[in-house]
Amino acid sequence: MFFCKNVVFDICAYFVQVTFASPNEDELIAMANALSGSDEFQPLKESQKKNISVVSLFQLLKPAIWVLLEKGIEVVLVTVGSNGVFLCNKGGPRHFENPTEKITRSGFGGQLYKAVMQKCPPSHYSGFSELNKSSHIFAVHFPSLAASVVRLTGAGDCLVGGTLTSICAGLDIMQSVSVGIAVAKAAVEAEANVPNTFNLSAIAGKVLALYFSYSHCHLHI
Repeated sequence: MFFCKNVVFDICAYFVQVTFASPNEDELIAMANALSGSDEFQPLKESQKKNISVVSLFQLLKPAIWVLLEKGIEVVLVTVGSNGVFLCNKGGPRHFENPTEKITRSGFGGQLYKAVMQKCPPSHYSGFSELNKSSHIFAVHFPSLAASVVRLTGAGDCLVGGTLTSICAGLDIMQSVSVGIAVAKAAVEAEANVPNTFNLSAIAGKVLALYFSYSHCHLHI
């Protein structure tokens, strides 16, 4: 995602229609500045990110994330390289639930749904209490998967593609983001920008590891 200042107002007009955004750190800062009409937010320096904890990194990014949520984006998925992914929304875990009554599971989506559901139960977060106050962010951190990196091109696209494909197949948001991370791992380990094929059993195995290792936090602005 890239935002140019001379088209900021045109961009902002469409943000009320955006449900899901998946920026990296730099894109998040650019989006927050575009939506706030200022240069308040600055990219993180490498010195800031050196030996930083996940919680501290989130604290640095949280104000920019809040701008996107306040402008109406329902789900913000921030990729932070080797530090993994932050999944954020205004409210609580139940706001992540997606309707399944109209989903037809067939083809690859049906196979993906079956492979993941066999290993990972849905709604692992259902026991958490929902936050109703708009002064809170519900944030979940997913760690990255160790990978033998061949090239990084296509990793972000595969993460988003895997996540959205999983949501459309009827998997919950926690399962879906885990699939996206597993698909991104496969992408960086392949010679091509996007692997020609995906091993669903292997992806489901990675999802299982991620699905039960994420950490959740209810954070005040």
